[in-house]
Amino acid sequence: MSDTSSALTHSMRDVLRRMERAARTPMHQLGAAGAKAAYEAGAGVLEIPSAKLARIEDLQIPVRDGVLLPARLYAPLTQAETPEAGLPVLLYLHGGGFTVGSVATHDQLCRQLAHLAGCMVVSLDYRLAPEFTFPTAHNDCWDALQWLAAHAAELGADASRLAVGGDSAGGTLSAYCAIEARDAGLKLALQLLIYPGTTAHQDTDSHRRYAKGFVLDEAAITWFFAQYLPNQQDREDWRFAPLLAPDVEGVAPVWMGLAECDPLVDEGVEYADKLRMAGVPVDLEIYKGVTHEFVKMGRVIAEARRAHADMADALKSAFGLH
Repeated sequence: MSDTSSALTHSMRDVLRRMERAARTPMHQLGAAGAKAAYEAGAGVLEIPSAKLARIEDLQIPVRDGVLLPARLYAPLTQAETPEAGLPVLLYLHGGGFTVGSVATHDQLCRQLAHLAGCMVVSLDYRLAPEFTFPTAHNDCWDALQWLAAHAAELGADASRLAVGGDSAGGTLSAYCAIEARDAGLKLALQLLIYPGTTAHQDTDSHRRYAKGFVLDEAAITWFFAQYLPNQQDREDWRFAPLLAPDVEGVAPVWMGLAECDPLVDEGVEYADKLRMAGVPVDLEIYKGVTHEFVKMGRVIAEARRAHADMADALKSAFGLH
């Protein structure tokens, strides 16, 4: 571990030491199928226990090319108990570099958000690289958000209290969807961005500072993006790099949570600044001494549990549940 590791909390340093000792083959050396399997196998290891919820349902959401995407609905009330107006709803988009991750890998986190915020969460299995390259995941997520707005009442959700959110690549996809929603006149209560990727290239100071040994490293990022973006010029597309969006004025308010010791921290701060300059309300939290992926380590990382509570508070506030 480099000198920058001195900024880590004791618990976070312990997690990294254990990961080092396990000496697993890095994801980018496993190939896409191997990386997907490895991420699925390890996803729940450091998670808090699953919150018990009154209602969990598997859904299928149609997208523009006729494919039905799997999704999972989480709600703290049964449909019979749901108020007539419906529950506010968050469309959750999982992380994983557009290449790994699924509804299953983010099950505990989505349960926890539904439990703590008292809202409905719909988690989407958008299509992954390398089988599906840019902009498939972006199109899937935007189509799912529009479908959710149109079919909210059937699910017991309130379309007038709709949010989008996600971690890492899911944060990128959420930021993209929020811009599309503004352009389409679809009102969102909040965009919940957890260490989102926002730049066209990995060229910030934090990408250099945390290039190796901090969960998400330079080699993994380069590999993930090569899976999703076979054409280099697509990196300059604002849909992939929201920092390049020509105009973010009028997008939904933002809650953003960043990890201090994360290659993506600088671009998160830059995107928060871009939004604020455009007059968008931004609540930015930088969790000290933790790395990328920390929100899925609630069993051992106290900052993860604090982030869960902060996210739930942001959702409650945006949905008028306080």
